[in-house]
Amino acid sequence: MDAIMNLFSGEFGTTLLRFLLCIVVNWVIIDRLYYRKCHRRDFYFTFMLISVAIFFLVYFMMGMDRGKATMGVGLGLFGIFSIMRYRTDTMPVREMTYLFIIVCLSVVHAMVNIEDLEPNHFADYGKLVVIDLIVITAISLCEMKLKVQSTKLIQYDRPELTKPERREELIADLEERTGLTILGVEVGGIDFLKDSVVLRVTYDGKGKTDVDGQFKVRKSQWRETES
Repeated sequence: MDAIMNLFSGEFGTTLLRFLLCIVVNWVIIDRLYYRKCHRRDFYFTFMLISVAIFFLVYFMMGMDRGKATMGVGLGLFGIFSIMRYRTDTMPVREMTYLFIIVCLSVVHAMVNIEDLEPNHFADYGKLVVIDLIVITAISLCEMKLKVQSTKLIQYDRPELTKPERREELIADLEERTGLTILGVEVGGIDFLKDSVVLRVTYDGKGKTDVDGQFKVRKSQWRETES
């Protein structure tokens, strides 16, 4: 029992307090700011677990010689971000931004100078709390100003309607066949042999982002239909 008490009352206990603060802050960002608009459970899962993994990865790397650890942490984070695409579909910019914020906060909480944070002096955690509040406030203000629109990729069987002068007819046909309120349409690759075209449709989805990644079209192939 004494060994357990000594474990949690020493440096490791301070680390667990910082970890708890880190997880709470990241949960607020992910659950209350990100998930309420996007409802993407896959990214919710990813963000939370990466937050946990990054914190302890950086913490144990900082346990080495501090000079060498700085270089090691930098190389490690470079390797982490190099595999963020998971060799699958490209992560949307908004999700990548949230991921970057989550990783940065985890690193900050793990790399803070341990000597400045005494277990019995909770006022020393003020710097971390201020940083967390600044980040949460910035995200909240951006989310209040910007409206996330839902998008979906559709394989369409009437490429003749993609002409600019038939834009209204195209939108009317899409709304009738999908039941969605179409806000915008972008035309991707056109296959005249199969008489089909890939459309990226922006619609009113009450903040729910639903991006179908089944069709892969290069960005240079997209063009927005003229109004």
